[in-house]
Amino acid sequence: MTPLNGNFGLEYAPTPFMMRLGRREVLVTRDFRKRFYAVNPIIECDTGVEPGHIEVLLMRRWLLILSKAH
Repeated sequence: MTPLNGNFGLEYAPTPFMMRLGRREVLVTRDFRKRFYAVNPIIECDTGVEPGHIEVLLMRRWLLILSKAH
């Protein structure tokens, strides 16, 4: 698996963007990681790489990272 840093490996992702909704942030990017398990074709939820983050994988391609705003 690709090691990730605090920026979620954004140097490999094309045109990521972040939205702030009140006290929450949503980062939308393309998923570039190799998954070594069967992924649900519609939506997949998992804990993020940092505490307090949730990753939602949509259509096996788009990664939404939900977190608290700093």
